[in-house]
Amino acid sequence: MIKAERVTKRFDDITAVDQVTAEIKEGNVFGLIGTNGAGKSTFLRMASGVLKPDEGIITIDGQLVWENPQVKARFFYISDDQYFFPNSTPQEMMQFYRQLYPAFDEKRFYHLLESFGLKKDRKIHTFSKGMKKQLSVICGICAGTDYIFCDETFDGLDPVMRQTVKSLFANDMEERNLTPVIASHNLRELEDICDHVGLLHRGGILLSRDLDDMKLNLHKVQCVLKPGMTAEDLKGLEIVRKDQTGSIYTLTVRGDQQAVTEYMESCDPLFYELIPLSLEEIFISETEVAGYDIKALIL
Repeated sequence: MIKAERVTKRFDDITAVDQVTAEIKEGNVFGLIGTNGAGKSTFLRMASGVLKPDEGIITIDGQLVWENPQVKARFFYISDDQYFFPNSTPQEMMQFYRQLYPAFDEKRFYHLLESFGLKKDRKIHTFSKGMKKQLSVICGICAGTDYIFCDETFDGLDPVMRQTVKSLFANDMEERNLTPVIASHNLRELEDICDHVGLLHRGGILLSRDLDDMKLNLHKVQCVLKPGMTAEDLKGLEIVRKDQTGSIYTLTVRGDQQAVTEYMESCDPLFYELIPLSLEEIFISETEVAGYDIKALIL
């Protein structure tokens, strides 16, 4: 497990990460959401040992990450603009990473290169941005590490390739308990893959929750109430968000699904249904309660 305890990083008079505390459990996909400048990349660089925190510590299973080669061998970091040696080829980068990561799977590397349509002896500087991202993912997957840190990894990939990368992550999670940590500014990209999501804003963690817990306790109710009845009369519901179009109410409510269903039945509405919430809708509801407008933050 990765633990960040009151981690802070400053650059001159700018505080990029401010007193962040977080836990990333093994075998889960942790999504780190935030706008550009929110502190996502800085946090990942500290978690990977590239940057030293000015305050606080980051550990993996109790061991400090900073200046600890043994711990650093347990993760692979894919930056937003991955560095490759000048004039290098995929094969040459594979040879470099094979020296750093003892479990590097060379056979799988060549298989994935072929599957992705990348030539092993082509100069990487001639690759497109998307091709470089694909190569970074292949290297990261084949390194055989416990963790893989991804900074805007899906940016620059077409929809088919994004799904392919997600499938690779899912396969390695099942096969060897890989833990991906994915930073992105786009909630929709992470909705179908993340188990836990943290929202970074102005260097701090605004919200950090398990998605399953959030989905179990938040529900969207669409309903048409009896004449003379309004949403304000639904005293048995904890309504965190309310919209109305004509006679149709769309409510986001907190509570147990069965209890919500039973209460709505007791109100005898003309019509009602419970609709699954998207990740975007969950975060909008949760952040509005905290006094923030998530649309202004990340959408």
